Amino acid sequence: MSTLFLRTLREDPADAEVASHKQLVRAGYIRRAAPGIYTWLPLGLRVLGKVEGIIREEMASIGSQEVHFPALLPREPYEASGRWTEYGDAIFTLQDRKGDDYLLAPTHEEMFTLLVKDLYGSYKDLPLSLYQVQTKYRDEARPRAGLLRGREFIMKDAYSFDVDDAGLDASYAMFREAYIRIFDRLGFDYVIVFAHSGAMGGSKSEEFLAKSEIGEDTYVECRACGYAANVEAVHVPVPEKQAYDDVPAAHVEDTPDTPTIAALVDHLNQAFPREDRPWAAADTLKNVIGNVVYPDGTVEPLAIGIPGDREVDGKRLEATLYPGEFVPFGEEDFARYPMLAKGYIGPGALGESSESKIRYVVDPRIVEGTRWVTGADSTGHHVIDLVAGRDFVADGILEAAEVWPGDPCPNGDGVLTTARGMEMGHIFQIGTKFAEALGLKVLDQFGKLVTVTMGSYGVGVTRAVAAIAENTLDDIGLCWPRNVAPYDVHVVATGKDEAVFTTADRLVAELADAGVEVLYDDRAKVSPGVKFKDAELIGVPTILTVGRGLVEGTVEVRDRRTGERTEVPVTEVVALLASSIRG
Repeated sequence: MSTLFLRTLREDPADAEVASHKQLVRAGYIRRAAPGIYTWLPLGLRVLGKVEGIIREEMASIGSQEVHFPALLPREPYEASGRWTEYGDAIFTLQDRKGDDYLLAPTHEEMFTLLVKDLYGSYKDLPLSLYQVQTKYRDEARPRAGLLRGREFIMKDAYSFDVDDAGLDASYAMFREAYIRIFDRLGFDYVIVFAHSGAMGGSKSEEFLAKSEIGEDTYVECRACGYAANVEAVHVPVPEKQAYDDVPAAHVEDTPDTPTIAALVDHLNQAFPREDRPWAAADTLKNVIGNVVYPDGTVEPLAIGIPGDREVDGKRLEATLYPGEFVPFGEEDFARYPMLAKGYIGPGALGESSESKIRYVVDPRIVEGTRWVTGADSTGHHVIDLVAGRDFVADGILEAAEVWPGDPCPNGDGVLTTARGMEMGHIFQIGTKFAEALGLKVLDQFGKLVTVTMGSYGVGVTRAVAAIAENTLDDIGLCWPRNVAPYDVHVVATGKDEAVFTTADRLVAELADAGVEVLYDDRAKVSPGVKFKDAELIGVPTILTVGRGLVEGTVEVRDRRTGERTEVPVTEVVALLASSIRG
C-alpha cells in the first residue's frame, strides 16, 4: 500500500446518495468523472475483473463464444430496426466530419444479428450463441446511485440464434441455468421475476433482481405459489362479470367543489349516504387524461380509467406504452377539448366514438356489471350508479394502476407481497424481431429460407459490483465475498519494530507462493488506527495483523464480515489461510 495508487477518504462524497456509492468512493475503488460516469481505480478494476471472470467462466460452460464489437456504431442498422427513433433522447448520437450519423451503442442486437447474417446461412450452422463484455452508453436524464444508474456502464450481452422456437426454448433454458450459477457465485441475495421486454420486444422475459431497499424496481411475490414478477409485468386477475338487473338507472347529482376523489367521497357520505356501508374511494372511477408522445413526434391523446382508490403507476404505464411517453394534459390541452370538464371527466365524453374522439382504456377490474361513481362531464356534477357494459363501453384494457400488497395473485390462491430490487440481469426471447428487420435467414433442412429466432441475455457488470457492495457492506466499510474481493488477505503490519515488518514481508511472500492474493499495508509512518480503519473500509475478507503478538509468536487473523478474531502461531498461519482460501 505504500506504492498502491489509492487515497481513502474519511468523509462521504457530497454527491453520493446510497451506501455502496459512498463506500466505493471512500475506499478508493472509483472516482466520479462526470454525472453518471466513473473512473475505475486499481482496487475497483480488480473487483470488476473478478465479476467478469465469473461471467466468462459460466458463458464458456454452455459453449457461448466471446466476440467484441465497437462502441461507436453507424446509424443504418438502428434505422432498419426502428430503434434510432424509438430510443429518442436516451442515446448519445454524433456526426463525423462528413456529416454521417453515429451513436454510442446502448445495446448491440443489430450488430450481433448482422454479424451472424454475414457469416452463416444454413440451419447446420445453428444453434449458436455469442456474447461480449462491452461498454454501453445511455443518456440517462437523472443519473443516480453511483454505478447503479450511470450513463456509461459495462454489460455482458449474449444472444442465441436458433432455427425454430423449440431451439429457442432450449437456448433460453440453458442461459437461465447459467445465470443462476452466475448470481449464486456473485454472492448477493436475488430473486427471479417475470418482466417486460422493454425496448427489445419479444415474448418470454425474466429479470434477476438483487434484493435491496434502495432498488428502483418494485416486484411482487406470492408465498402460496411462488409467483414473482416486476410490477410492470403483473397481470391483474379479471373479476367475473356482475349482474346489474337490480341496479338503478344512472343518475347525475350535484356534487359541488369535489374535483378530487377525497372530496367526492366525503360529499357522497354526507349527501347520499348508503345503507349498507360508507362510500369509499374504490366506488369511484377516476379518469386520467394525457398525451402519448412518441419519439417521431406523433402525439395521441389517451384517457385511462382506474378505480379511484388507486393511482396510475408511472413505471407500469411507461412499460405498457413504450416507446411512447405519457404526458398529463395541461391547460392548453383542456382548452382544445371543451367537452372535458376538468375534475369531473366521465366516460360519456371519452372514447373513439365520442365527440372528443379520445381513446378510452380502462383497468381490467372495470368489468361488465361493475357499478361506479364518476364525473358527469359537467363542473360540480357526478353520475352515480354508472354501470360498465350498460352505460359505457371502453375502447380497450390497459394495466397501469398501482399494485398493492394484499392484491390477489394472478395465479389464483394467495395474495401478493411487495419488495424492492435492483435489476442485475434480464433474459428474454426476442423471437424474429431483429432477424426480420435485418434479413437474417438461413436455409432449413428442406432448402427453404426461414427467419432465425433469437434470445437475448444481459448482465449489468458494473451494476453487479455496486449491488454486491450494497448487499454486503456494513457500517464501517465494504465487506466483499471472497469470490469477487480484490484480494484474499489484507496483511497489516503495525508498530515500529523492524521485526514486525520483516515477518510481515515473509508472510506476504509465502502467501503469494501458496496462490493467495495479498494486499499488504507496509506503510511505515501510518498509525495502527488508520491502518485498521482502511482495512475495514476496503473490505478484504480476511485481515492478518502482524503486531504486538509477535513477541509471543502469534499473529491475529480477523474475519472482516463476522469480526471474529483468532490468535494463530506465526509458523502455522500461512498453511491455515492457504488451506481455507485455496483448499
